[in-house]
Amino acid sequence: MSKFHIPEKVVYVCVGSKCSKRGGKDFYKLFKSYKKRYGLKDEVEVIKVDCTDRCKFAPVLAIQPDNIWLKEYSEKEALNLVERLLIEKKEV
Repeated sequence: MSKFHIPEKVVYVCVGSKCSKRGGKDFYKLFKSYKKRYGLKDEVEVIKVDCTDRCKFAPVLAIQPDNIWLKEYSEKEALNLVERLLIEKKEV
C-alpha cells in the first residue's frame, strides 16, 4: 500500500470562464511547471478550481493553509508570491 502524503501548501488556481480568459489556465500550467522545476512534488500541490465565485476579481488564486488570496494578479505578481512562499518558504 502506498503512503498517503499531505503537502505543506496547496495552490488553488481558478480556471472558470472569466479567470481563464484572464490567464487562469496559463497560470495553472505555469505553477505546475514551477513545482516540477524546483522539486516541490511532496511540498506543494497545484489544483484547478472550476470557479471560486469571485469572477469580478479574475484571475483568482489561493494558497492554503496560509489563506492568501490573489485577485486581478499579473504573471509577475503571482510568480513573486509563489517564489517567496513555496520556494524560499518566507512569510508574507
